[in-house]
Amino acid sequence: MTIRITGIRKSFKQQDVLRGIDLTIQAGEFVSFIGHSGCGKSTLLNIVGGLTKPDSGSVLVNGQPVTAPGPDRAMVFQNYSLLPWLSLLANVRVAVREARPDWKRERVDEMTERYLTAVSLWEHRNKRPGQVSGGMAQRAAVARAFAVGPRTLLLDEPFGALDALTRSRLQQQLIELWGHESETETVLMVTHGLDEAILLADRIVVMSNPPYQSIRTIIGVPIPRPRHRTTIGHHPAYDEIQQQLVDLLIADHVEELAGAAA
Repeated sequence: MTIRITGIRKSFKQQDVLRGIDLTIQAGEFVSFIGHSGCGKSTLLNIVGGLTKPDSGSVLVNGQPVTAPGPDRAMVFQNYSLLPWLSLLANVRVAVREARPDWKRERVDEMTERYLTAVSLWEHRNKRPGQVSGGMAQRAAVARAFAVGPRTLLLDEPFGALDALTRSRLQQQLIELWGHESETETVLMVTHGLDEAILLADRIVVMSNPPYQSIRTIIGVPIPRPRHRTTIGHHPAYDEIQQQLVDLLIADHVEELAGAAA
């Protein structure tokens, strides 16, 4: 599923957030977005998801303009967004029914079980979000997103609030689901984790804060798949990309401070 982002601009309270975004994402790509808080990463993701309308510009998904949310694009947020009064099973099932009203009950149940099982939650399916850990709740949110059968997955810092071990496990599950078990082709992910971006992405979009151009640069990750956290650091490109990202983020912060002082 090809995504073409052209001339996207967005302001809030007369403050420019996105300033002329032009970006093409090919079907099958995993693209990560990094940058300091306030640079518009989540806003851009919400525009692609159809949750926010841009002031100008367009997003085309397979040639069709994005004007609203749709089952071809599923989102996972940092705060899980599960309904606390429903079980994990019901949370996934309700989402699938809403997104896919044309699916028969058997298909809905099949997809619900398939992805709760894939994230090792089937035995906990009758528990409510408040009865499980944060990691388990986020796994349910990931299962819910995949269960609607999206062609594009939009991830807004989905693992940012988790401990390092849980985050590592969920990153690996995400790779496995995307690569082998789902119909999802394309993934866009907002993250503050440089290691996470390098581990998961084919390309990393580095974004800047106002008043500079929203996209500072795009860095390709030439590390072959499959990748694993325990071995990726041995690839000669890993340290080079990580240092490049650190330098870019530091430079962006210095320029922001200089602009504020001027």
